[in-house]
Amino acid sequence: MIINQDFKAVHPNARIGNNVTISPFVTIEEDVQIGDNCWIGPHVTIMNGATIGSGCKIFPGAVVGAEPQDLKYGGEETFLKVGNNVTIREYCTLNRGTKADGTTEIGDNCLLMAYVHVAHDCKIKDHVVLVNSVNLGGHVEIDSHAIVAGMSAVHQFVKIGKHVMIGGGTMLRKDAPPFVKASGDPAKFMGVNSIGLKRRGFTDDQVNHISNIYRILFIKGLPVSKALEQIKEEIPSSSDKELILSFIADGDRGLIKGFQTSKNGNSH
Repeated sequence: MIINQDFKAVHPNARIGNNVTISPFVTIEEDVQIGDNCWIGPHVTIMNGATIGSGCKIFPGAVVGAEPQDLKYGGEETFLKVGNNVTIREYCTLNRGTKADGTTEIGDNCLLMAYVHVAHDCKIKDHVVLVNSVNLGGHVEIDSHAIVAGMSAVHQFVKIGKHVMIGGGTMLRKDAPPFVKASGDPAKFMGVNSIGLKRRGFTDDQVNHISNIYRILFIKGLPVSKALEQIKEEIPSSSDKELILSFIADGDRGLIKGFQTSKNGNSH
């Protein structure tokens, strides 16, 4: 452990890895584990039940592992697990789980920008980006390579699929399935995240295949049950198709809205 100055409160029982920089005015409680090669900036608080992976950076003012903001929480032992190579920017607040699940989880290689709030029992997978002032309600699930743009709020229990792009200022109350763009209040389907997919190695044929699925689901105006029947019958099998269908089948809150056509024929 590298000691810069003495203005810090690190419990002697905290498990600190090798080559960890702990800046002045940091508080680290007893039941905390921090992996190797981390940088903990000034005025960071890491509370009991938090496990931080290796190679992480935590910027000034962040509060990591605080008790959940849930009236049902009764002081039971719960946890926050942060993966490797995660960047937590200024004044983020990451809460532990509740007895409903026990653990809040953030995967590897995530970027949480300033003022992000991750509530109790959220599950965030690898390579997720949460832009400034994103707020997640409890039990939110975000799959890998998703991006949630700034000033967006995500309702409790909502699921966001792989490679999803949520636009800035979005109020997301329903599930956003894999590969889509969504924005607005309430959130609406805004097309397939084709640029993001191509940047991650998806071919034109794959993107077109995904677009054909969502054309049926979101643009034709069919009831979801009818759209799913048509997708199963008409769209060739693929891992991307199975991922979309599995996501929809596992959801509890329903899907974001599709395109709506007004009487004059304009989409909105």
